[in-house]
Formats: sequence, structure tokens, C-alpha cells
Amino acid sequence: MTPEISVSVRNLSIRFGDFTAVDSISFSVEKGEIFGFLGANGAGKTTTIRALCGLLSPTAGEIRVAGASPDNPLELKARIGYMSQRFTLYPDLTVSENLAFAGALRKMTPEKTQTRSAELLEFTGFDFDINRLVRELPGGARQQVALAASVLHDPQVIFLDEPTAGVSAQARTQFWKLIRKLAERGKTVFVTTHYMDEAEECGRIALMSAGRIIALDTPSNLEASAFPGPFYEAIAPDGLDLAAETLRRGAGKAEASGLKWRVEISDEAAWEKLAADLRLEAHRVKPTLEDVFLKLAGGKR
Repeated sequence: MTPEISVSVRNLSIRFGDFTAVDSISFSVEKGEIFGFLGANGAGKTTTIRALCGLLSPTAGEIRVAGASPDNPLELKARIGYMSQRFTLYPDLTVSENLAFAGALRKMTPEKTQTRSAELLEFTGFDFDINRLVRELPGGARQQVALAASVLHDPQVIFLDEPTAGVSAQARTQFWKLIRKLAERGKTVFVTTHYMDEAEECGRIALMSAGRIIALDTPSNLEASAFPGPFYEAIAPDGLDLAAETLRRGAGKAEASGLKWRVEISDEAAWEKLAADLRLEAHRVKPTLEDVFLKLAGGKR
């Protein structure tokens, strides 16, 4: 059975004068998929999302979201929800007032807005007075309200732009439970994040760098293809440049990660001798998405 495509992007480019923010990218997202969009600041993630939401006109390329085109903004906005880390709620309005305002923007009746608000606050696990000002809520509770506001009109595709930035680890965990529940209900969730543990929760991930998609696959496939050989984590003596030493002996490539080193092995015999000679505390580990991104994008930790 052919999967239903919720988001289709073909040769999308977005330029601002001489600057190319998004450089001829193509991808598709299936209905009910949790699709991750990863990249450093300035990689083009938010610019792409703004175009998908009809907030920014593409320079070139084709976009279809939930069967709608940005050329028909009213149809498109009826089918999508958008939650930003920066501005979703009015802090000086109550929870109830924020949701009523969101419903009015979507031209929902007050009765429908009230019913949907109650359903969604229960769905998110919101446990505060709805007449409380948003600014008085903890970060996790604000997230719950913001998510409810973004899906109040029952959209088919939900865009979450770094939705968990700046909240506690517990709140992030709870929020991702909600994301999985939305996907189970057939919603397509398109999410950007800087947290690699969150990215592991996505069905597939697109890695962006300098406006281009440099890799797109499942987390496990990305890790396996980027690091087909052995991968180690090591603790080296103070002052030892393990990157230089590993390269000099032809054992592989090492990169500092906090107080430890992450080592991609190209010659296991040379690595074992190096580890023994230098008395390294080392053990084989599974590469992470951060390792994948740093290798493919050529970045630094």
C-alpha cells in the first residue's frame, strides 16, 4: 500500500538578495510520521518551515502541505498548526483568553472553541486553573497550552519549531509523549530541535547545513551509514592531544567531547596498540546523532 504523503517539497530555494537561505531542497513526509529537522542556527530550518506554513514566498520550487499549496493561504492555514518557541501565547492573557483568541483567529464558534479547548487541555494533561495568567504558569504548562492553541482547529500537519527550548528535562519528556500521541491519531508532526535525544524519537530525520539537506534517513540508518566501523569513547591523560596522536598513528579520527574523546576507528589493530601504549581508558560505544551531524556537517562540539 502506497503511503499517503502529507508534505511534499521539490527543489525549494529561498533567497534574500544575494544570500541563499535554502538551496534547492527536496523531501516528503508521510501521514502520521514524526519528521525531525536538524541543523545548526542559520542552517535554514526555520526559513523552510515558514515557507511550508505560507509565511514566506519561495524563490523557486514546489510545496504541497496536506494537499494544499501556499498559493492558497486560507486553505493551507486551515490544514496546518504551528507552534514556535518564541511566540505562541500572550503572557498577559489567561489560558482561557488565549484559547478563545486562537479559536477566533480560526473563525471557530465560541461553543466549538470551548469544547475543543476542554478536550485538548485534558489530552495534554493540563492541571491548572484556566483563568490563570499564562505568565504565571511554569514552562511545561505553557507548552501544554501552546500546543492546545496550535491544534485547536484539528489540523492535519503540525509544525513544532524548537518547542521544548528552555524547559526542564521532565517537561521535555512529557511533551514528547504528547507528540507520539498526536502521531498515533494520524497527525503528521514536523519538528525542529537542538536536543539529540529528542531527535532519536523521530521516525526520520533530515540534517540541514548551509541551506542544504546533507542526509535524510532514520536515526539508526544515519548512525550506521556515517560510522560503518568501530567507534570508541576514551579518556586520555591531561595534556594529551588524542586527535593528533590517533591521526599520526593512522588509527582513525578523534574529537574532543567534554572531558572525553569520541574516536572513529579506521585501523583497529593500530588503535588497540595506541590505547595500550598510552594506557587509555576506552570502550566501544554506539555513535550518536550528534556524532553523525558533526561528521557530515564538519562542525565542532
